[in-house]
Amino acid sequence: MTTSPLPSHVLPRWLVMLAVASILWVAAYSHLTDFADALLSLTGMTRETRPGEALHFFLYDTPKVLLLLTGIVFVMGIVQTFFAPERTRALLAGRRVGIGNVLAASLGIVTPFCSCSAVPLFIGFLSAGIPLGVTFSFLISAPMVNEVALALLFGMFGWKVAALYLGLGLAVAIVSGLVIGQLKMEDHLEDWVQQIQKGQLAPLSGEELTWVNRFEAGRNHVRNIVGKVWPYMLAGIAVGAGIHGYVPQDFMASFMGKDAWWAVPAAVLLGVPMYANAAGIIPVVEALLGKGAALGTVLAFMMSVIALSVPEMIILRKALKPRLIATFAGVVATGILLVGYVFNLVL
Repeated sequence: MTTSPLPSHVLPRWLVMLAVASILWVAAYSHLTDFADALLSLTGMTRETRPGEALHFFLYDTPKVLLLLTGIVFVMGIVQTFFAPERTRALLAGRRVGIGNVLAASLGIVTPFCSCSAVPLFIGFLSAGIPLGVTFSFLISAPMVNEVALALLFGMFGWKVAALYLGLGLAVAIVSGLVIGQLKMEDHLEDWVQQIQKGQLAPLSGEELTWVNRFEAGRNHVRNIVGKVWPYMLAGIAVGAGIHGYVPQDFMASFMGKDAWWAVPAAVLLGVPMYANAAGIIPVVEALLGKGAALGTVLAFMMSVIALSVPEMIILRKALKPRLIATFAGVVATGILLVGYVFNLVL
């Protein structure tokens, strides 16, 4: 099958539209805080109040995540036209899977995403045919370990704590991805994700496509994915906004300092309903440590907040079936528990 000739003006029109869209995207993304501030001021509320801070969080995070989702999905739609799903899976299969997990987890370090912001790229990886376990290594690493968190930990606690956190965080992401990959749970992706992975929504091969066809494939990718996921994005962000800022530090510190086996699991369970990125939760970590909480217990709490948040699970539900979400949460929680116990033993 070959594509029919296109009018000569179609490609220039696409290039102009993409240039304008790119400028608008960058402008919008760089002024998210100003946008949220302006809208919040219209309500008469301020960030000094808990409801005002929660609303500001929603007004900031909603366009941020939707911009990321749209941009990443469009780019991944174009990338997919160069690599058939079968070729991509073959490239990363077998012994290459371990390397893929390491690379994906390492990529997560340099992408300063919270858990909800990492989901669009996670879905983009899936749609490009990248193995499930590899994509999970990125999804875990991106919010849990990033350069902002490392810099803050280094400044507050020194290089040993920062290095130990980096090593253990990467280990959790890599091993969890490998475990999930070995479980062969691709059938527990939602049907529409499986169709994209199998190329059923992109029947033309890369050799048959012009650049206009590739751009159209990216646009169709946005329609197919963003059109399905955005309500779950909004629901997840709304939940995160509702609990943002409501961190009961005194209550948590009251049991995090106890020398009891259940302190680490309790901290992990307490962190799951909350939502923040790594940089946002560091001040809470500092406050808890100042009140006598154990470092391993507090870091386990921190990891659960940023890698196992309820908003993230709500968003993932559109792409993953419940059993896969439960497996992901169980594997990551086990890794976080081990990190907490190791920190408490070593430090």
